Amino acid sequence: MKRSRLIFHFTELAIMAIWGCTFVSTKVLLMHGLTPAWIFLIRFSIAYIGMWLLCLKYPEKRVNGHTLIRRRLLSGSTLHELIFLLLGISGGSLYFLTENNALAHTQACNVSFIVCSAPLFVTIFTMLSKKLFKGNFADGLEDVSLSWTLVIGTLLAFGGMAMVLFEGNLNLSLKGDLLSLAAALCWAVYSLFMCQMTERYGTLMATRKVFFYGLVTIIPVIIISHNPAPEPSALIETEVWGNLLFLGFMASLVCFVGWNWAMAGLGNVTSTNYVYLNPLFTLVGAVIILGESMTATSAIGSAFILLGVILAGIRKRK
Repeated sequence: MKRSRLIFHFTELAIMAIWGCTFVSTKVLLMHGLTPAWIFLIRFSIAYIGMWLLCLKYPEKRVNGHTLIRRRLLSGSTLHELIFLLLGISGGSLYFLTENNALAHTQACNVSFIVCSAPLFVTIFTMLSKKLFKGNFADGLEDVSLSWTLVIGTLLAFGGMAMVLFEGNLNLSLKGDLLSLAAALCWAVYSLFMCQMTERYGTLMATRKVFFYGLVTIIPVIIISHNPAPEPSALIETEVWGNLLFLGFMASLVCFVGWNWAMAGLGNVTSTNYVYLNPLFTLVGAVIILGESMTATSAIGSAFILLGVILAGIRKRK
């Protein structure tokens, strides 16, 4: 494996470690009275401001033989703006609304398990798109075929997640589970299109555009649904603003930039397979930070997840 690809893989691992802790942060904010829509608005506002500062500090970049001005507001065409709008919805506002609202209707383990099915949908969508479409869109997707390593790796990862998250306790809630499934589908759509836009516009500008449209599309939701603004007394609490800064700066600004950069280097399918590791890092965080114990079932499930990700990521290269 080339050194550059190792950097991409280590980046994805680091991001999964951080994203594995975001569930706990979001849960804390919900317990303090913040609504999912307002959590997203504050979180992405922090990230969007940070993205603009980066674009102003590094205003130009050579992309595919031409100079890209990162400070420009609009992309090169109406079609690309519509794609960025779709990405802002699928990877931003709608994704986080469905995922966070699911927590109010079903168990946390159900949400984690179903949302982590996103890599399976990415693989299916990618294979279908390669067969149905031609041109730049299809060319920008990772070449993937239905191999035995992909099938066995996916099954192992799914089985490992079930062992880690449920440990024999399965309680279903139709509304919450459907919202979780919608979140997984949203992330699959985001992963299908983001590689091409990152390749064309660079990581900073493409991520900034996604943040912008995520914020634009969440504001009508807040207005129409009459979401109450957080109480000022709640926002000054260390636990609240500390988690908001963590979600906005680390989990959104740093991780989204890193994720989009690594996904452009590894491919949308290989990159998204790392989502399977999310429950594993959540479990490790709970053991280290909260002092929870790891059962034999969780340990075996963790091993299955790791083995499944390795197998699913094996590709025959020309």
